[in-house]
Amino acid sequence: MRVAIVGTGLIGGSVGLAARHRLGAEVAGAGPEAPRAVELGAVDRACATIAEAVAGAEVVVVAAPLRDLVTSIGTVLDHAPADCVVTDVGSTKSGITHLVRDDQRFVGGHPLAGGEASGVEHAREDLFEGAVWYLTPRENTSGLLYERLYRVISGLGAAPAAIDADVHDRLMAAVSHLPHVLANVLVAQAIRALDDGETIPATGPSFRDATRVAGANPALWSDIMLSNREALVAQIDDVQRRLAEVRAALAAGDGDALGAFQATAAGERRALLETQLGGGAQRELHVPVLNRPGVIAELALRLGRAGINISDMALAPSPDMQQGEVTVWVAERDAARAAEILELDP
Repeated sequence: MRVAIVGTGLIGGSVGLAARHRLGAEVAGAGPEAPRAVELGAVDRACATIAEAVAGAEVVVVAAPLRDLVTSIGTVLDHAPADCVVTDVGSTKSGITHLVRDDQRFVGGHPLAGGEASGVEHAREDLFEGAVWYLTPRENTSGLLYERLYRVISGLGAAPAAIDADVHDRLMAAVSHLPHVLANVLVAQAIRALDDGETIPATGPSFRDATRVAGANPALWSDIMLSNREALVAQIDDVQRRLAEVRAALAAGDGDALGAFQATAAGERRALLETQLGGGAQRELHVPVLNRPGVIAELALRLGRAGINISDMALAPSPDMQQGEVTVWVAERDAARAAEILELDP
């Protein structure tokens, strides 16, 4: 397999290491860190241009900095082969997906993996082991190319999960981007709580955990927040409303309201944690489909909206390529609901 990586920093370098060692892929790299990536074994060869890197590629992963992502994706699509699947690793998806809506080769991606450090020197083959890797297929996504990308990502050690681009950005605003904003605010609040001459007190684990990401990579995170600003503003507005409710309960001395506030949070946190528990027995489902653009994306997204993850998938097209069968594996506990969603016979 021939893989091209545009942007060989921490994420791109880790993709290269995993692709070479786990998939036996031949990996070409483009970008400022590509020569260093060759030295570290993350790619086989460094290319002077994106066009050179993607020539003959079967899979292209664009891991360029967020501010260069759209331009890099456009260049890749201009030069990549017609049967090549192209993805990215950006943490926001709606804007990019809408810009390339007419190209069936592109599938937006976002691995929930990374680290405090940046640069190819910190790349690791096991960076994606067990990590969710979101994919945002569209109505015209090629089913064959989507399956290829799904298998490559699984081969890197990650767990691919289909999601709508707009839903992805709304969720990331809530569970990733907003926590960074709040961590920065909490640190500022703690410092400003000190009077002149007072020393910073020892902090407990709850404060350290809540502020672990405060101030992380200022250049990167300013770009991330701006790229998802509408969804993030909506989340901040909602936080302000919720804080106002807590403030009102405190000012009124309303212990019942505060108790309910705590109890609700405990129950909702428990529900969030339970949704992340996986493993266990799997069930194989066979779905007959017509061979048309977007049919695999539609299937994956229908299950994704119901919170059902596809742990593996395979395509079996008919000899005339007019129809075929998609085999998906889902957790045993989700099998009956998945069959209902996909309108399969009992």
